[in-house]
Amino acid sequence: MTSEVEQTAARTEALGYEQARDELIEVVRRLEAGGTTLEESLALWERGEELARVCRRWLDGARARLDAALAEEAGAGDGDAEGDS
Repeated sequence: MTSEVEQTAARTEALGYEQARDELIEVVRRLEAGGTTLEESLALWERGEELARVCRRWLDGARARLDAALAEEAGAGDGDAEGDS
């Protein structure tokens, strides 16, 4: 049986980039607005850290895919140049 913390972490990991980004924006807005207790502020900060990690993983994955595509394109370009010689 999984704990509530594990279930929340699994749901966070399943978020798409846009969902995580939008929720992170809301967390930041609430923190900047103030008016929350210390406990609420800490919970918001922790949630923001989780969401930032999700966003970073999505962005790192996108960068890796882009780099792979560019490397593949460069490799194909090299092959074409040799064939023309």
